[in-house]
Amino acid sequence: MKSLTVENTTLADLEFVFELFESSIQYQEKKGYQVWRNYDRNALINDIQNKNQYKILMDGEIAIIFSVCYSDKIIWREREQADAIYLHRIVVNPTFKGQRLFGEILAWTKNRASQLNLKSVRMDTWDHNPEIVEYYKSFGFEVVEKFVTPNSEELPEHNRNLPITLLEIKP
Repeated sequence: MKSLTVENTTLADLEFVFELFESSIQYQEKKGYQVWRNYDRNALINDIQNKNQYKILMDGEIAIIFSVCYSDKIIWREREQADAIYLHRIVVNPTFKGQRLFGEILAWTKNRASQLNLKSVRMDTWDHNPEIVEYYKSFGFEVVEKFVTPNSEELPEHNRNLPITLLEIKP
């Protein structure tokens, strides 16, 4: 049985994190999916420095990364009531694709939400990729709304002017 741990990424992981994003963009292009036009390296560095980015290690190897935040007013607008944990920037290591590792992220995030007395786990994903929306729904997420993100400097560059689907699950 593989050993699985969740821990914060560190600046020592940064180059590999960038490689994961680049690999993900190539995969999305190859599959004809909506792709990240780029990724905001500074946002990733901030996530790491603020201890908001995590990695799931399988036998010591980074299998998947994700970021969390506890407020997302720009995306969730009036629904933002400081009562949710938000998942962002989920990227799987190609070596571990197809293993439904999102379930591990969700279990960890639900536990974190319970520890902090938060009412829900929220996330957004591309509206133009119904397969990914269905994938998240298969874990129990419900569609809340479809929305186009604003062109705001408060958002990472790769998340601006983006048609998205908002998803939510109660822990």
